[in-house]
Amino acid sequence: MINPYGLIAKHFYDLLDDVLNNKHTHYWLKGGRGSTKSSFIGIVIPLLMMIDAQNGIHSNAVALRKVGDTLADSVYTQILWGIEQLGVSDYWEAKVSPLKLIYTPTGQEIRFRSANNKDDHRKIKSTKFKKGFCKYVWYEELDEFFGMPEIRNVNQSLLRGGTGYKVFYSYNPPKMLSNWVNTEVIIERKDRFVHSSTYLDIPPEWLGEEFFIEANTLKEQDELAYRNEYLGEATGTGGAVFTNITLRPITEEEIKHFDNIADGIDFGYAVDPACYGQNHFDKTRKRLFIFNEIYKINLSNRKLWEEIVKIKIGSSHITADSAEPKSIEELNSYGKLKVKGAKKGPDSVEFGIKWLQDLFEIIIDPERCPNTAREFKTYEYDKDKYGNFISKFPDINNHSIDMTRYSRENDMKYSKSKFGYTKIV
Repeated sequence: MINPYGLIAKHFYDLLDDVLNNKHTHYWLKGGRGSTKSSFIGIVIPLLMMIDAQNGIHSNAVALRKVGDTLADSVYTQILWGIEQLGVSDYWEAKVSPLKLIYTPTGQEIRFRSANNKDDHRKIKSTKFKKGFCKYVWYEELDEFFGMPEIRNVNQSLLRGGTGYKVFYSYNPPKMLSNWVNTEVIIERKDRFVHSSTYLDIPPEWLGEEFFIEANTLKEQDELAYRNEYLGEATGTGGAVFTNITLRPITEEEIKHFDNIADGIDFGYAVDPACYGQNHFDKTRKRLFIFNEIYKINLSNRKLWEEIVKIKIGSSHITADSAEPKSIEELNSYGKLKVKGAKKGPDSVEFGIKWLQDLFEIIIDPERCPNTAREFKTYEYDKDKYGNFISKFPDINNHSIDMTRYSRENDMKYSKSKFGYTKIV
């Protein structure tokens, strides 16, 4: 068997090291055209299965596409190519009806499944192997699936009866920021490794001159499309409200030095979540650091109070949605917290969002505040009936944005007049 490191671009070495050392369960490979992410998976799945065989582990794999008609020309062909590159074709038997690859020394199998309808899901749920268990799963073109509930359902059906599972997810990031794939990958998980790659990370001779001509032509004609298709960026549709977002860990050491902390609450219960958060504002550099979050439905005011008391840092006041004075009064009645209602007016929403837009940077810790990160990152302007963006902010999926606005109303320096809320100059 050929050394696998000689078959992949250097950009993938850290990923292969991580896989071989069993550091994570879920591997998300995102990238544009020509990034060879699917080629990597096509090599690594049969490689891992043969390593398992040497160690006496009878592992099996399932590769999935949303639509069954695409299996033969994508995941099936890709893994066959990987087997050939590894130099082990003599040890694998390829079947086409149904699609299946069998490692002949042990009988381990790679099966290929679609998930397009209820019958397909039933077949996935009833997937059984004569020997061993399903240890590896691959979702190709992940964005074609309907969302994490579907993915979880499939994983729960396949990943049973063993240990050391690895699930691979490959996709080109959809253009829409609010697409479920783009919002999910923002959420930090300790068992997830996210790897990004582009054609620029690949030896040029692997792709050929024509590939680069096509890429450069699109770059000149439509840079936004180039960034999405070739660089694998979730560029959005041009309607992002906040273009000053940075998602990164905020360390305990940083939090220790925060001296301008503010808290906000946007009330909710059954459908809308109760949303509480804390942030620090660096006035000199116009940077906002959002580092604490509670975001839950069906949370009574008493439970909300209990959760805030557990995680709240410092003794700062909390500014809450003034539309619920009874909730504010109830939170205050339990003690320890000082909650007040936010000032509101005809222009307060627009002014607050524009104030946030005007900041040099809004830094959000996606592990501490996954929902805040998701809402800020995917918030887009409203559209008219023709699908064109208009200068209006939608009142949906904005609970953490409202919470943040409330928390920083004193920094916004506005005063009430007959014209609504205007900035004090």
